[in-house]
This record gives sequence, C-alpha cells and structure tokens, in this order.
Amino acid sequence: MEMRVLGRTGVSVSKFCFGAGMFGYFGNANQADADRMVHRAMDADINYFDTSDVYSHGESESMLGKSLKGRRDDVVLATKFSLPMDDNPNHRGNSRRWIFREVEQSLQRLGTDYIDLYQVHRPDASTDIDETLGALSDLMHQGKVRMIGTSTFPAEQLVEAQWVSERRARERFRVEQAPYSLFARRVEGDVLPTCQRYGIGVVVWSPLSQGWLTGKWRRNAKPNDTHRQNLQPHLYDMARPDNQRKLDLIGQLDVIAREAGISLMHMALAFVSAHPAVASVIIGPRTPEQLEGLLEGADVVLGGATLDAIDQIVTPGENVSRDDDGYMAPELADAALRRRDHAPEVHEAARQTLDNIQAYREQHEK
Repeated sequence: MEMRVLGRTGVSVSKFCFGAGMFGYFGNANQADADRMVHRAMDADINYFDTSDVYSHGESESMLGKSLKGRRDDVVLATKFSLPMDDNPNHRGNSRRWIFREVEQSLQRLGTDYIDLYQVHRPDASTDIDETLGALSDLMHQGKVRMIGTSTFPAEQLVEAQWVSERRARERFRVEQAPYSLFARRVEGDVLPTCQRYGIGVVVWSPLSQGWLTGKWRRNAKPNDTHRQNLQPHLYDMARPDNQRKLDLIGQLDVIAREAGISLMHMALAFVSAHPAVASVIIGPRTPEQLEGLLEGADVVLGGATLDAIDQIVTPGENVSRDDDGYMAPELADAALRRRDHAPEVHEAARQTLDNIQAYREQHEK
C-alpha cells in the first residue's frame, strides 16, 4: 500500500483510508466482521482509520475502538463531530460547549486517550469559527487531540479559518475531508487548489458516489434491494433526470474502464487518488467480501490517455447531481436568507399576483 504525507503535517498515511461508516446498525453491527475487516486492512498496510460520532449514533466508534484494541498506536485514528446526535438542539454543532462534551464521549467509545485527527463534520453558520478553533486548540494543548481538520467545507470557509488561526493564534485546520468522485468534481475548481495553497491534506469521501460507481448500476441491469438503496431510496429514484444521466455516464465510463483493463470501481478509486492534492481515499466496506474487492484496486494507476478520456465524459469541476454536494449553504436552503424583508402589503401583492397567474392557467387549460 502506497504511503503519502498528509498535507504538511509530516504524518504518513496509506493511500486508502478505512472508513467505518458502515459499522453499526446503519450497515453491519457484527463485531466479528468488524474485527476481520480492520485486521485485514492493517495486514494490507492501511494505517488510517476514519469514523464519526454520528455514524450509527456512536456504535461505529465503539466497534472500531474494540477492533483496534492492542494496536491503537499503530494507526492514525480520525473521528468527527458536529452533526445531530439526538433531538436536543445543543447536542450538535461546533460550539465550545458541545465540542468539550462530545470529545469525551468519542474518547470513551473509541477506548483511547487521544484522537490523532479531530474533524468538524460540517460548517455551522450559528457558531463563530473562532469559537470552534479556540475549543479545538485547547484540546490540542491538553493532548486529547493531535491534529484538527474539517469535512465538506467550502473553499471560502477554509480560507477564513486559516486567517482566523493566524490573527488569533489558534491551531490550524490541517486536513479537509472532501466529497470527490467521477460524479462530484466541483472541488477541483476551488477546494482542492485551496488546500494545496495552504498545505492542507485532503482525504476523499464517497469516491464511489454513494454506490453508483461500484459497477452494480447499469442502464438495463439495475440491482434490486441493495443495502444503500434500501436505506436511502431517494438516491436511486430513476424518475429523476440527474439519475438518468448517471446511468448514461456509467455506460460511457465503463467503456473507458474496459479499454484500460480494469473495473469501473477500481477506475473510480484510481481517478480520485490521481489528483495531486489527495493524500488518501476513504473506502467504506460493509462486509469482508466488499473489502477484498476494494483492496484489489489499491495498486491501480491511471495513465494520461485514460484520464483525458474521462475528462471528455465528465466535465472537470462539475457535479452531476445535488446528491454529490455533501453540504448546502444555509442561504440556499432557506429562502428567507436570500430575500430582503418587505412590508406585509408587498407579500400580499405577490400572493395576489400568483393567484391571478394560477387562475389564468386554469382558464387557459379549459
């Protein structure tokens, strides 16, 4: 397994990172399977393991901690915080209050007294970035955390965080965990160059685009009852135009993979690992059999002709679907944040206009 330096941290990590997102009720709650996969990954020279508090609501961390027992110091162990753990509005986000509480829970579940890389799982518009960096800096000074990072942060927020760290003497974010795949290339135009500029290491999540690039999905041979399809059926709603486009792209990409003598899945993994900003690619197997299939692609390297052919099919810097974004800015999710607050009579006039348009359409259809 190839080793790469994670940004400018001086820490060497394996080209493949073992993602434990499928450990627990969300994927596979069998501890024996988890042990087999973790030990097999380490035998294949994977030294980088990633999880999160929110994965199966803590179960993933607990299972991974048990699997690493006795070998903890041999690996780079990463986990995350920020996404909701329950309905309590204070059991989420990037506040000092929550970070200080949740890091203790993660340490306990993982069965360790330190976390190599503690990552902010998503941006939090309600929390000043200095509040977050201050709390994380204190954890580093206490020795509970060795490095800090982010996941799915827009480029402008990565830059802001670097500025705040410099001006206010905070520890810096050293790693960004970015969504990147053949179907999610938007980060090529902003996030990845920003990370290179600031020496931020990049680890890639969802390189197989939520399972679309595993090779199971074809225009005339769609699988039924796949695990992820049952959990997240909206991702595979074939009435959606973007999903139809994915099927078309898969057909074309499969031709390129066959010409290169490899599978579509291995081409997808090799594609993201070919970017000079990328240090490691997260693989997230649910079963030992899936892990073996992923490991077979560890040594695949794509030539220039193959990469050029891919660029002709999927445009550099483009995401095929909103499903591949990973994060939506509040200003896009909440219409009120995009509009000035007008007087009530203006809103009433707008509603009347819409009613008139609807009445016209109904009359026209008759």
